[in-house]
Amino acid sequence: MPITGEYEPSTWEFARHQVAEYEASGGTRANTLGDSGLRVIIVTMKGNRSGKIRKTPLMRVEHEGAYALVASQGGAPTHPLWYYNLVADPAAVMIQDGPEPFAVEVRELDGDERALWWERAVAAYPPYAEYQEKTERLIPVFVGTRVSA
Repeated sequence: MPITGEYEPSTWEFARHQVAEYEASGGTRANTLGDSGLRVIIVTMKGNRSGKIRKTPLMRVEHEGAYALVASQGGAPTHPLWYYNLVADPAAVMIQDGPEPFAVEVRELDGDERALWWERAVAAYPPYAEYQEKTERLIPVFVGTRVSA
């Protein structure tokens, strides 16, 4: 089920442009991190304070139809703002990995399950390991699983 409300594009130009190009092309353009060849997905959620629709490109870490959402923020000392959106409303999330977005429910991982998904994330995007070394916080990892229609 689609998330309804007013869309407020990212204040970061590269993210705003990537989301617009990805969605306009059904995922055939702007679907990698720059020219790296590493794929991205678009994650849509509700802003936890504004209630507005937010969209962010994240690295594609998929396993058997589930997706890891890694709140790395490049190893910054704080969580990205979208982390708080997922915590506030884990059922109001959509992922676009190709032409059509689909609803997912997310949950934050810990313990062995987080370790397993962290390995998958680092395999898909090796800089995550460097990001963890740069920060004292444990980088949060969520898993998004498709919601049946």
